[in-house]
Amino acid sequence: MSNVNSYKDLLVWQKAMVIVDEVYRLAKDFPREEMYALSDQVRRSSVSIPSNIAEGWGRDSSQSYKHFLRIARGSLFELETQVEIAFRQGFIKAETVEKVNGLITEESKMLTAFINSINDRNKDGK
Repeated sequence: MSNVNSYKDLLVWQKAMVIVDEVYRLAKDFPREEMYALSDQVRRSSVSIPSNIAEGWGRDSSQSYKHFLRIARGSLFELETQVEIAFRQGFIKAETVEKVNGLITEESKMLTAFINSINDRNKDGK
């Protein structure tokens, strides 16, 4: 992590951006009547993930950063629920759910590890 000069250098942020790209692709296939409902909601929750990682980066304390990383993780679970709803409503196929859920699982593990690494650094006095 010694070459991290910006939140854009963080793998957790980069992977979150991949999720955004994937969600925007899948939302294009939603029915027109869902444009301002579930389609909008999945896009918003996906955008919230890298946005909160970036916002936390700009904060003055580790505690504040962890807070925004936790919000990002919450948005991730919100997205997971919305993808399940889209599947149950027949807007997306099982293969799409599997692909997105795989990305979500990976991002969740990365966020949890990142939050824990900040906790560990705080315990070490760094």
